[in-house]
Amino acid sequence: MLDYAFYVSFFPQLVAGPIVRARDFLPQIHRPLFVSKEMFGRGVYFIICGLFKRAVISDYISVNFVERIFANPTLYSGVENLMGLYGYALQIYCDFSGYSDMAIGIALLLGYHFNINFDSPYKSASITEFWRRWHISLSSWLKDYLYISLGGNRKGKFRQYLNLIITMFLGGLWHGASWNFVVWGMFHGLALAFHKAWMSITGRKKGEQSKGIKRFFGVIITFHFVCFCWIFFRNTSFQNSMDMIEQITTNFHPEVFMQLVDGYWRVFALMLLGFILHFTPVKWENGLANGIIRLPFLGKVLVLVALIYLVIQVKSSEIQPFIYFQF
Repeated sequence: MLDYAFYVSFFPQLVAGPIVRARDFLPQIHRPLFVSKEMFGRGVYFIICGLFKRAVISDYISVNFVERIFANPTLYSGVENLMGLYGYALQIYCDFSGYSDMAIGIALLLGYHFNINFDSPYKSASITEFWRRWHISLSSWLKDYLYISLGGNRKGKFRQYLNLIITMFLGGLWHGASWNFVVWGMFHGLALAFHKAWMSITGRKKGEQSKGIKRFFGVIITFHFVCFCWIFFRNTSFQNSMDMIEQITTNFHPEVFMQLVDGYWRVFALMLLGFILHFTPVKWENGLANGIIRLPFLGKVLVLVALIYLVIQVKSSEIQPFIYFQF
């Protein structure tokens, strides 16, 4: 009972994840507690990454741009709505992956290992790949406890597609009882079913990834489909979602783009930096992590102090709650 109480109350991931399963955590309780230099350095690296993504990029673009657009989409042109949508795509990723990174880093400092929860999801070339990279702990939970329980792919192709749609429908409803979340879940479910059907028709194997120009266009299409679905996820009402779509499709006005960039250049600079860092090759990320690990203790402290100073410089006057605290 004491082990179970410790597992359910372990504070780094308690409120918003990542979802840690008992089979992964409980065995670690009975091992001798030990924090190696590599674990400590990697924990500091995750905390630095999470803090930068959450408190610098996500907070700043949210308060200074994204919230204004989504508060009343009809006041802004289509190009402003589209940029606000791109901003939200980056904001929600930096917000939740930043939280997850900090939880993983704090757990490492305490001697415990959590699985990675985000794996550069906007690099995905298909919606199936996206859900293997986005909120991995929730995706695997939905798969094991909803999709497989409904029958998975064991009862024919039609049931497989139906099970995918039902799973994502319930996943959307879990986020909130509103038409916006229902539509968001249904779109993702239909897209997953369509992609499975397309793979079956073309004879592609499970897990097989496209390469070259096909992958490039696959990433572009998947990213914009996910962004389209974020419209329903973020807006507070279904009417706001439809207003935003109408502004983007019928009232675009690309001529105001340069004025927009000029007026919000700090926001766009952070958005550009965020997307560049997101699409950074994995070997570069590993190189940076190894660099932090090799730093002496004082070096790690100085990096953290410098980041905290940066956070103080860009933070808003009010505390911005984590997006996933509401779910």
